[in-house]
Amino acid sequence: MHQTFDAALGINLLHANQQGADHNRTHFDQWGITCFNIMSSPGAGKTALLEKTLEAIAPDYNVAVIEGDMTTELDADRLRQYGVPVIAINTGRSCHLDAKMVAGGLHRLEQDYDPAQFDLVLVENVGNLVCPAEFEVGEHQKVALLSITEGEDKPLKYPVMFQEADCLLITKTDLAPYLDVDIQQIIANVRQMNSHVTIIPISVKTGEGLEDWYQWVRSQVSLAARPVVCS
Repeated sequence: MHQTFDAALGINLLHANQQGADHNRTHFDQWGITCFNIMSSPGAGKTALLEKTLEAIAPDYNVAVIEGDMTTELDADRLRQYGVPVIAINTGRSCHLDAKMVAGGLHRLEQDYDPAQFDLVLVENVGNLVCPAEFEVGEHQKVALLSITEGEDKPLKYPVMFQEADCLLITKTDLAPYLDVDIQQIIANVRQMNSHVTIIPISVKTGEGLEDWYQWVRSQVSLAARPVVCS
């Protein structure tokens, strides 16, 4: 049977999600929280990056994590070892987190903590190079990861992720000597999609670029934006 795509339905879904994302962002702003939406293909290194990031910045900032996976809490358990609140969201068959799911995570966070105590919420999205970029969750910054093992052409083949990103981390650079890949060509292809994105090549294994990443994170977290509590 021939089926046609209902464009209006797609637009309505995105519009409803955007309303939810705006609602989440209002909460983040009221609480003085900066939120990052961290996205990539499966295996690009999101969780490994967050482990290093929590180790580096958790002593200076109050951080919470919303961890999205289709099933299991394996990644959430890895991050809980760093002593920060981690809310796990299993999406089932859904290939991305949406604003409603993240709102549910925020409500769970509110049950146990005063949200206004947090400086930064890191949302680790489901591994997917397409859908997460189209469904905002209330984030202030979109962070995309692209492993050099994925090839130079991915920014051209999956443009939305790279057009939407505020920061792009090119990961696993320690593997470059063993691959037929040109990191400068990856950067050039990304620039075709987004001329303003911050690009940081990194290796979690060797530490290359991580200090630049931490500096970028710190630059985005404004403690001055925290709400003023009147006595």
